[in-house]
Amino acid sequence: MQKLGICEWMPRICNISTYGYCWRDVLSVPNFDGYEPSKAEKLKIQLMIFSKNAILMVMSHQRTPRLKPMLERVPPGFLVDAAWLKRFGVDPKSIHNYAERGWLERVVRGVYRRPLSRTDHSARLNRNSAPDWQLVLLSIQSIMEHEVHLGGLSALTFHGFSHYLSLGHKERIYLYGEVPSWLARLPGETEFIVRSTNLFANDLAGIENVERQLENMNGNTGPTVSPWHWPLKVSSPERAILEALDELPSHAGFDNLDMIFQGLANLRPKHLMKLLRACQSIKVKRLFFVFADRHSHAWLKYLDKSAIDLGSGPRALIKDGKIHPIYRISVPEAFMPSEQGEGSQNA
Repeated sequence: MQKLGICEWMPRICNISTYGYCWRDVLSVPNFDGYEPSKAEKLKIQLMIFSKNAILMVMSHQRTPRLKPMLERVPPGFLVDAAWLKRFGVDPKSIHNYAERGWLERVVRGVYRRPLSRTDHSARLNRNSAPDWQLVLLSIQSIMEHEVHLGGLSALTFHGFSHYLSLGHKERIYLYGEVPSWLARLPGETEFIVRSTNLFANDLAGIENVERQLENMNGNTGPTVSPWHWPLKVSSPERAILEALDELPSHAGFDNLDMIFQGLANLRPKHLMKLLRACQSIKVKRLFFVFADRHSHAWLKYLDKSAIDLGSGPRALIKDGKIHPIYRISVPEAFMPSEQGEGSQNA
C-alpha cells in the first residue's frame, strides 16, 4: 500500500473530525494509511482538529441564532419591526438573510411579516397584500408590547354602534397611546389617527380586552391567520363616546354623533361616572350632557352631575352656534333644548 505524507493525510483527518470523530479516535490507530506520525506531528494534528471543531461550533450557533424562539412568538401574518428583532439579538444582516430565504416578508423598511402558510391557496393570493389594520394593531399590542388601544369612533364601530364610512377616503382608525413611527408608512387603504391618552390623564379606566375572530371581522373569507385568540385592547362604549366627543367639531360631526348616541341605550352608569370624573376636558363633559339630555336614555337618571366638574363660564365651540342654556357651550341650533323637553332637567 502506498504510504502518504503527513501533508497529504492531515486534511483527511480533519474531514473525519467533522463527522463526529475526535483526534483520539484517529491517533489510536498505530498507522494511518501506513504512516506513523511523530509526537510533534501528533500535537499539530490535535491543534488543527480542535481549532476546526471550535470554528464549526461557532458557525453552527450563528446559523441558528434565535430564529425558532422568535418565530414561536409571531403567528403567521403578524408583523414585527427591526427594533423588536434586535431585542432578540437578530442583527440586520440576519434579518436580510431571513427575508431572502422567505422566513420573513418585508412590508416597508424596518417592518416584517411572518409569511402565511405556503399551502394555503388563499394565503398565496394575498401574500403581497397590505396588512389588515387589526393584525397591525394586535402585532403592536401583543407582540411589540406598545401601550395603545383602539378608541373613539373606531371603538364605537367595533362595538357595533356606528357604521359611518367616509366615501372616497381611506378608512380612519383611531388609536390612543404610543405607536411606532413606521405605522404612518404602511401601505393600504387605512389611515391611522393617533391620539394621546391625556383626555383621562393617562387613566386606563374603560379599556377592555375584547376577543374577535380575525377572519370574520371584515366579513370576508380570508385565511385564518392565527390560532392564538389574542384580545384587542379597545375602549368600552362609555370611554369611546367621550373620546369621540373630543373630536368635535373639527374631526367629527354633530349629526353623526347624534345618530350614535341614539343607540347608546345600554351604557353602564357606574362606568360613566368613573370616566366623567377622570375626564380632563370641560368641553367633552358638557357636550356629553347635551347629547345625554337630548336622548334621555334610562341610565341618565343614575348620573350625579353635582359630582362632575363642568367648569364655569360659556365656551365657544362652533361658528354661528348658539350657547346651550344649561351647559353653556355653543352648539348647532338643532341641538338647543326645547322649552318643555330636555331643557326642563336641572344641571
